[in-house]
Amino acid sequence: MIRLSGVCVLMIISFSMFAQTEKPFPEIQEMTWGNEFTVEMKLSNDSSHVYNVEELFHSANFSKNNRDELVYYPVGLSNSFIEQLKSRKISNADTTSNEYKANNKTLWSAIHYSIGGSYVHFINCVLYALETGELKVDAPLMKRPESNWKPKPMTETYKRTRKWEYYVPITQKNAIKEYKAKQKNNELKDLQTVPSDFIELFMETNDKEYEALKENKEIEKLAKIDLIKILLATNYLGETQIKYIKNRVLKSMSRYSVNQLPSVIILDDFNAAVAMTLDEGGYSINKIVFRDQNSISNKEMEERKITIKALINEINEVNKEVFQKSLQKYYKKG
Repeated sequence: MIRLSGVCVLMIISFSMFAQTEKPFPEIQEMTWGNEFTVEMKLSNDSSHVYNVEELFHSANFSKNNRDELVYYPVGLSNSFIEQLKSRKISNADTTSNEYKANNKTLWSAIHYSIGGSYVHFINCVLYALETGELKVDAPLMKRPESNWKPKPMTETYKRTRKWEYYVPITQKNAIKEYKAKQKNNELKDLQTVPSDFIELFMETNDKEYEALKENKEIEKLAKIDLIKILLATNYLGETQIKYIKNRVLKSMSRYSVNQLPSVIILDDFNAAVAMTLDEGGYSINKIVFRDQNSISNKEMEERKITIKALINEINEVNKEVFQKSLQKYYKKG
C-alpha cells in the first residue's frame, strides 16, 4: 500500500509528458501535531496537507513482533529509488542473455532482477502497479487459451486450474479454494512474507464483496486482494505472463507520481508520527514529531528520536535476514 488512504494520486498520461514535467519530489519543510487527531505537514512546493491519525498506519512495539516475520510499513518510495529504477533500461542484449532468461523463470526473480531491493520493495512496487491500474489481473495477456485438452493421467495442477478463465484465479471462490489447497500442501512459499492483514482481507472477502469494492473504487483493498491472487498463481504463470507483470510494474515505476504525498506512520509506543520512505536499503526516516512534544524536555525528545532511528535500522536488518531466509526456502522447495 504505497498510496495513503483518501489521497488521490495524479498519474501522468504518457511517459513523454512525464519527462517534460518531471521535477524533484517536494521535501517536508514542517510537520506538527495539529491536535489529537491530525498531523499537519507543509512541503517545499508550498502545499499544506492534513493527515487523519485514525486513517494512518499504526505500528505496535517491534520487540513484540516475531523476528522471523517481515515487518511491513505501507510507505512511499524515495526519490533516489525511483531514479534508480528509471535508469535501469533493459537492452536487447540483456533480454537474450542467459542471466535474463534465468531470471524470467519466476515472477519474484524477474521483478527482483529489474528493481532490486528486498521483499518489501517487491510488495510495494507490485501494489503500486495494481493501484494505478497499470497492472490488471484480468488483462488479455493473463487470459488462458481455450482448449479441450486433458492430461492423462489427470494432474493436480489441471484439477485445480481447469475452471480458471485466466492464469490467476479471478473469482474469490476459486482464489480462496486455491489458497486452502496450497496451505494444506504446504505450498504457500510465495506468500510467506506477505503482511497478515493482506491475507485476512483476502480470506474475509467473498465475490459479492469484491465486486462492491470495485463499485466503490476501494483501490487499496482491491490491490491487496489482487496481489494475493497473483502470488497464488506464480507456479502457473508462463514466461508471457511473467514478462507482462514485470513490464507493468516497471512502467508504473517510471510514472511514479511527484504528487505522491509523504507517508506517515504512527509509532504508538513512542507517541510519535514518523514520515518515512522506502529506499534502496530499506525504510528511511524523513521527519519525526511527537504528540506530547510540548510537555517533554528536549533531552527526552532527542533520546526518543535516537531510539526510533535505531529501531528502524534494526527492522531493516531483520527484514534483510527474513528476506534471505525466505529466498533460501523458496529455491529449496521450488
